[in-house]
Amino acid sequence: MLPERQAAQDYFRTLLRTVVGQAFAAAGYRLEKAPLQWAGGKFRFVKTFANGSLGTIDFQALVYSDSAWSAGAPSRFRVHLTRSHAEKIIASRSLSQLVVADFGVMILPSADHWWTYTDTDSLGKALAEAGHLVIGYGLPWLAGELLPPADALAVGAQAQ
Repeated sequence: MLPERQAAQDYFRTLLRTVVGQAFAAAGYRLEKAPLQWAGGKFRFVKTFANGSLGTIDFQALVYSDSAWSAGAPSRFRVHLTRSHAEKIIASRSLSQLVVADFGVMILPSADHWWTYTDTDSLGKALAEAGHLVIGYGLPWLAGELLPPADALAVGAQAQ
């Protein structure tokens, strides 16, 4: 039998794949098979672009179970996006930083946001919200097709 922590991480991975897996796969991202990272709550989707650069979408889950130290505490996750080339990081941001700080879209409470959940329904809704933001902002940003306004101005100034 699996320990409770492992079972909770497997459950998160199952819901993650159910809610966002198909959309990410359609965009060319695949879930890396990394059981040791999964046991620690890290789930990574990766895509190699035509130019050889790599886009990664990391979900870091902190699953809390009721104990003397965390009674009633909701579990949480965050999403981190990274563009790299030849193992050199080009850009790396949390999804909430990208959306709130870089693009100025105040759809989340802060630029340091963790999605929280307490049950299957709230986890599904949180993953759906994060997934929508990844698809709308994260995927185009990872592909280099969508730049935050400050970056777009800098690129425009360099071109002149």
